[in-house]
Amino acid sequence: MQGVLTGFAVIAVVIGVGYVIGRRGHLGDNGREVLTKLAFHVASPALLFTTLAQADLSVIFSSRLLVTAMSTAAAAGVFVTVGVVRRWGLGRTTIGALCSSYVNSGNLGIPIAVYVLGDASLVAPVLLFQQIMVTPIALTVLDLSGTGEKGPLWQRLITPLRNPIAVGSLSGVALSAAGLTVPGPVLDPLRLIGGMSVPAVLLAFGISLCGSSLPGRGSDRGPVLLSVVLKAVGQPLAAWALAVGVFGLRGAPLLDVVVTSALPAAQNLFTYASRYRVGETLARESILLSTILAVPVLVVIAAVLG
Repeated sequence: MQGVLTGFAVIAVVIGVGYVIGRRGHLGDNGREVLTKLAFHVASPALLFTTLAQADLSVIFSSRLLVTAMSTAAAAGVFVTVGVVRRWGLGRTTIGALCSSYVNSGNLGIPIAVYVLGDASLVAPVLLFQQIMVTPIALTVLDLSGTGEKGPLWQRLITPLRNPIAVGSLSGVALSAAGLTVPGPVLDPLRLIGGMSVPAVLLAFGISLCGSSLPGRGSDRGPVLLSVVLKAVGQPLAAWALAVGVFGLRGAPLLDVVVTSALPAAQNLFTYASRYRVGETLARESILLSTILAVPVLVVIAAVLG
């Protein structure tokens, strides 16, 4: 249980610092926007590049990753279906689908993997899947749902190549697949820059909480509650059913996939929503509520399957 509590405590402290900064106006009126742009255009691409350039791509072919992929698709698919029926709009539905299925595998997943699962590398398949597959697809949809769809066809086709998050991820994967090593003088500055990503995202999230109403009570109540239920309950249940019923996983492998699927929505989803100016309230409230609910959910999972 120490890993669960430690991971959430670290995140809560940094978000709290961001809230205080926002309340006191230390960064001015545009502080959140500057931090968001810093994370999206500079720090996050650097972090993803340095992480994936040294990743072991063999984890892509594991049965655990298939469980993660299928449970992610199931949770996102339910939200998309409801979003289409309720006509929530392409951009808003995309953000909601991400909040329903995109787990916090980085700053929260790593400490939980260390203290609960005993191996930090166990979150690598989730990280790779989300950055190689989910992020480029989702950001392409967001690009095309906004200004991107007004451009010519060739410009729309190369949308992933113009997105800094996608470029950082895919470049790192390409180097790893080619077996190339990034020289230290190049890698070290990128690591230093990438180290700003998680703090910038969490601080921007904390600033966004200033003056906001209680989550789940505004006009986005329906999408928020649906995404939170899918993320906190639906996705881990789907992962458990797939792991046991389809892949026959038991013991530690079963605990691994269920715990990683039960991680809350990632804070960088708010960065994406802010960048594209769509579903910002939905992202903020979904992340906050799923993070709160993830604590008892992970404790129960660890107690039952551990």
